[in-house]
Amino acid sequence: MDVNKFKGGSVGLSYPTLTRENYTVWSMKMRVFMQAHGVWEAVEPSDPEVVVAGKVDKVALAMIYQGIPEDILLSIDDKKTAKDAWDAIKTMSQGADRVKKARIQTLKAEFEVMSMKDTEQLDDFYIKLNGIVSNIRELGEEVKESYVVKKILRVVPAKFLQIASIIEQFGNLETMSMEETIGSLKAHEERVKGQVKSGTTGDQLLLIEEE
Repeated sequence: MDVNKFKGGSVGLSYPTLTRENYTVWSMKMRVFMQAHGVWEAVEPSDPEVVVAGKVDKVALAMIYQGIPEDILLSIDDKKTAKDAWDAIKTMSQGADRVKKARIQTLKAEFEVMSMKDTEQLDDFYIKLNGIVSNIRELGEEVKESYVVKKILRVVPAKFLQIASIIEQFGNLETMSMEETIGSLKAHEERVKGQVKSGTTGDQLLLIEEE
């Protein structure tokens, strides 16, 4: 919650806005926000037997309304108390969170079993692999670049095994990007194609690449 302005000795605070990905942080900010305004009791009463004053409940409900997008607001229109609205948002958001986690696990499984076919072009393989990685990252899950680089070198076809071994031995896998890795593999592929024309042996080619 950012402090936007000071007016008449009071602090103007911006309402945190709920999204599909930030429920945990949003709920923490809203709790502190309502505690600061003395209305959190309407959502989580310290004594369930005590009836919260109607005005306090309305202020708390109004604050919740200020922090949610229109589609969620419409879905909780039938909730008449701050507690009911809060609980409904929690249920919806945690359900969405479970869906997100399941999606992440599915994408991770796809990533783990993915391998490059002998007849597959490097660019096509990279596009598919990068698509999965991007989708995982968009869901808020970290995927280290070095982890993907090692994956690429591990699943390339036999024709790339020698150059993959050289990259693993002499390259810095912790700083190398996916693009750099694919670029090195493509450069090797082009050299192999030229090998037939020039008569360069496999050992000579590897010596050149190591240098």
